[in-house]
Amino acid sequence: MKKFFLGINDFFNKLKNKDLYKRLFVNPFTYITGAVLLALFNIVTFAATKHGWGVTGVFSLWGAWIVKPIANISTWANLNADTFNAGFFQSSVSVRNLGIILGALLAVLLASQFKIKKIKSWRQVVAAIIGGLLMGYGARVALGCNIGALFTGIASLSLAGWVFFLFLFGGAAVGSKLLVKYFM
Repeated sequence: MKKFFLGINDFFNKLKNKDLYKRLFVNPFTYITGAVLLALFNIVTFAATKHGWGVTGVFSLWGAWIVKPIANISTWANLNADTFNAGFFQSSVSVRNLGIILGALLAVLLASQFKIKKIKSWRQVVAAIIGGLLMGYGARVALGCNIGALFTGIASLSLAGWVFFLFLFGGAAVGSKLLVKYFM
């Protein structure tokens, strides 16, 4: 397995001298390129799945699949039995989320940016845990994350998307100030 990854690494190291490789995998995209790509992904997602782009809505299913062996999940509210019984790979959102995770890993590997960093401060670990829990809770309460509630909401001309944007912006501003003051 190690030889395989070393071979892939050698292949991409040879490609690094090429301009196209640098433009696609090393240099960041412009904001316009990113916006156009996000819009195209949103259009393709809607055309392929017949619903808006979402990420966090499926997390309750993932939790149910994980705790099913040890808990009675039949009483869980908003748990679609058909979707639950169909399984992970029959859920387009689960497959798309897996693709996002693997795509992000591939992108960081192709750009030679994968690093396991030493933890600088346990305060940052605490901040990351608290922030992650608050973001997950907020996504469930808002019935969507920045993709489903914001991006898809605004793209579908929903007032809720713009309201989400205002609160997201306000929360980011307050969170940034708290992060700098208490955790950095």
